[in-house]
Amino acid sequence: MVYGYHPENESQDEKKEEGVSKRIKIWVLAGFVIIVLFFVKQFFNHKFDSVESLQDYMKSFGVAAPLILTVFQAAQVVVPVLPGYLGCAAGAVAFGTMPGFCCNYIGISLGSIIAYFLAKKYGVDIVMAMFPQKQYEKWSRRIERSKSYEWFLFIATLLPLFPDDFLCYFSGLINMHSKKFIWIIILGKPWCILAYSIVFGLIK
Repeated sequence: MVYGYHPENESQDEKKEEGVSKRIKIWVLAGFVIIVLFFVKQFFNHKFDSVESLQDYMKSFGVAAPLILTVFQAAQVVVPVLPGYLGCAAGAVAFGTMPGFCCNYIGISLGSIIAYFLAKKYGVDIVMAMFPQKQYEKWSRRIERSKSYEWFLFIATLLPLFPDDFLCYFSGLINMHSKKFIWIIILGKPWCILAYSIVFGLIK
């Protein structure tokens, strides 16, 4: 026996650390939900009904405008009612091609990862709350027919007009490792976003 070593103390310390970790996660999630609800409210108040209105709204925050764009793009993945293409256009026009791309890429990637973990945590109920049942059934059948879901997801992230938001949530429902999903997002997301940023940056 090692003198001074008390297993019960170690167990209590571990429980305390787990409790602190859970509280931090809850507060972070609650904060993000509040931010998302704020953006949704602004959307329905017609603050984001055009590229110009979103651009003007972001500029009103001054030096914090890039952060607002990043958070907006994360929120529009988590809550699909927000129009993500507006952020890509407004970011490129307001900040230039590469700064706009960086904000959009970081925001969309973070939102995609958050959506994945939300589905992993809360299951099919949250997916059905976010998307119509017909869309869920339609893409579930398509995905079942695909030989490799990982490749299907990677290709989907490369191409425009794919239901990326739904696939992020769906990925959390299946037995897909989080590291694999995150790497697919990191490697697949930038190309379409960069193309949008270049195109919209040219009209600045």
